[in-house]
Amino acid sequence: MSLLDSWTAGQTKVVRVGAAEAVLATLRAAIEDGSLPVGSRLDSEATLAQQFGVSRTMVREALKSSNALGLTVTRTGKGTFVIADKVGQDLKLGKYSARELLQARPHIEVPAASLAAEHRSQQDVESLREILRAMDEEDDLEQWVILNSEFHAIIARSSGNGVFASMLSDIEEAMANQSSTLNQVVDRRKESGLEHAAIFEAIENGSAQDAGIAMMRHLHGVEGSLGAVLPVSAP
Repeated sequence: MSLLDSWTAGQTKVVRVGAAEAVLATLRAAIEDGSLPVGSRLDSEATLAQQFGVSRTMVREALKSSNALGLTVTRTGKGTFVIADKVGQDLKLGKYSARELLQARPHIEVPAASLAAEHRSQQDVESLREILRAMDEEDDLEQWVILNSEFHAIIARSSGNGVFASMLSDIEEAMANQSSTLNQVVDRRKESGLEHAAIFEAIENGSAQDAGIAMMRHLHGVEGSLGAVLPVSAP
């Protein structure tokens, strides 16, 4: 029996909805209680998928989030290794960190939302409406994250300011990684849906002030969730 077999022994098969979340939770618990000590090499995605009874995609998402939390690192051609037994002080999201996003997004998305309320077309409004509907009906986290990214991207484009659209495009991958990780640890999709609806309503009504306020409230919600994940709340 391998090390991975020992900590997955007795684990019940997880259902597809929430599978990535369940895999991440089990992996994190095993690392933090020492069942998977620092330096351990995890089994392949295929092996983990078989052990948990989920798809490799779900395992891949869980490992990506484990890497973001600073618990593991994936080295191309070598595998995934445990590098810490507790969550780091920041999320590693690729090009940018969670703290960098927290500092930058209010300066990009709040004014972009305000301008979108003034410049959006009817097509923009309908596109945002359709995305909100799809997000409300979507159970798969990976697909939900894709829709979430598009929602924010449309708002930036609707602002009519190419600088905001370009800046959001630059941080889009980090935002998606953050959204995936946060929602696997602290599922706030319901809260995000309510916040997104308020942003949409303000943009549809053409209220720049309300759109900016609604976007800031959404970003505060993200910050609160991040504070619940990281050991020290982000500034």
